[in-house]
Order: sequence, then structure tokens, then C-alpha cells
Amino acid sequence: MFDCGPATTYKMSKMELHPLDIDYLFFTHHHFDHDVDYPCFMMTRWDESIGKENPLRAFGPNNTESITERLVGEKGAFAYDIDARTNHPLSKSTYQLRGGILPRPRMNVMARDVGPGTVFTGNDFEVTAAPAEHVEPYHDSLAYRLDTLEGSIVFTGDTEPCERVVELAHGADALVSMCGNFESVYDSRPNDIGQTGTLGAAEMAAEAGVKELFLVHVGPDLSAQKNRDRGIAEIKTVFDGKVVLTDELETYDWHKHDHSHDNPVTGPEAHPHIHRH
Repeated sequence: MFDCGPATTYKMSKMELHPLDIDYLFFTHHHFDHDVDYPCFMMTRWDESIGKENPLRAFGPNNTESITERLVGEKGAFAYDIDARTNHPLSKSTYQLRGGILPRPRMNVMARDVGPGTVFTGNDFEVTAAPAEHVEPYHDSLAYRLDTLEGSIVFTGDTEPCERVVELAHGADALVSMCGNFESVYDSRPNDIGQTGTLGAAEMAAEAGVKELFLVHVGPDLSAQKNRDRGIAEIKTVFDGKVVLTDELETYDWHKHDHSHDNPVTGPEAHPHIHRH
């Protein structure tokens, strides 16, 4: 899972997903709209476990370890709750009814601060990170690439269009990009840096050579029904692949593509919104 923003655990239940279905969590950055449901997710996952599940592994930029410790560590904000659910007779009985064997183990979350490069390699997937450009130097942001046998997908997280995210996405099948508003809105506000608009998302997708672009973190102007077609049309002036403006509680398919004949147009003249180093 990538990020854990408001009501993630509740939304998972609406999609018939359970926190115990998730063993790996990757944070792009630690703004509250990307991590505020982390304690709920951890507590729910642990509370409904029976002690035989894999521990949760959480990865993210600086502060991932300290946030985890401050929430569910021995002196964390939820330590009192963990103590009660580990020791009270009612909690013990409920745990046993679910199939757990006493004594009940305390929560074990394996959190790790990570940076650019290979973050984790599993049996059938690999996750790689690259620096994004959002609110540095106040805290770091990462984009992630997930490579699987079924294809490759890149999550930009919150970022302005930047060369390092494009490089991470080269040869991927799909790009999941933040798209906060129409590009003209950001162009009219000089201080609206660290964000991606319609043309910025389109340029990153086109230069990376992906075939599918999924827009997330979409603001109210762009997500309004009357504006959606105009936003997609603006993106289509730059990117000729599949464009999906996503909605909450929906499922979307992405596909593996043949990249052997790719020859994407690159460079600042073709894609002026991409920040280059």
C-alpha cells in the first residue's frame, strides 16, 4: 500500500479489503493527508490478528521510524490501548475466540527510514524510490516504482514535475500522478510550487514513455463533473496514452505494455513544466 491518508482503514473496508491483507506500506511523505490514518491502520491490523500474521513493514522518508515509535512504541500515544488489549480479560478472551494463543504478543511494526534507490525486494516484486520535489527542506518526499511480473507502475506522491521522477518512470507501464488543478491555475500563482497540474502530469507521462496515466490527489476544480472533460482534453494535447481521472472507492486496471519501440519526445522545449537539474 502506498500512503495512508484520511479514513484509509474505513475505505478499505468499503472495498472489502482488510488491513491484514497488507504487509508492506510505503509513505511518499509525512503530510497529514498522506499518513493521518496510520495509527488506525496499525491498531486495527494488530487488534484483529491472531499472532500468526506477517509483521507490518513500513517504509518512508525521514521520520517514518520516529512517527511509528511515537504512536505504538512502549511509550507511544497508543501504548495504553495496547496494554489494555494485551492484558484485560475481555481482550484476552476475544483474542482467543479469534484463534489466538495467550500470551498475546504486542504489536510489531518494522518501520524503516529510506531514501532513493532500491527500497525492498520481495519474492515477486521490487520497490524503488527517487526524490520528489514537494516541500523540501522541511521534510523529504519520495516517488516510488513498483515492478512486478504483471508490469510496472510509478506513484509520484506529491511533487512538482521533476526530472528525477521522470527518470524513475522510464519504461514503466503506468504513472499514478498527483494532479491538483488546471495548469493555468498554478501558472497564475507563483508560490504554488511543489505541485503538479494537468500539463505537468501530461509532460511527465509523455517523457517517461508510460502508456497509462492515472490522476490522483485531484482538487475540487478539476474533479468537478463540469470540468473533467476539459482537464482530460488539456492533458491529451501532450500525452496520447490512456488518461483516467480517478475517484474514491473505485478500482482501476492497468496493463503491461510492449516498450520495445518506444521513442518518447524529451527535453525542456517539448516539456517546459518539468524541473530539470
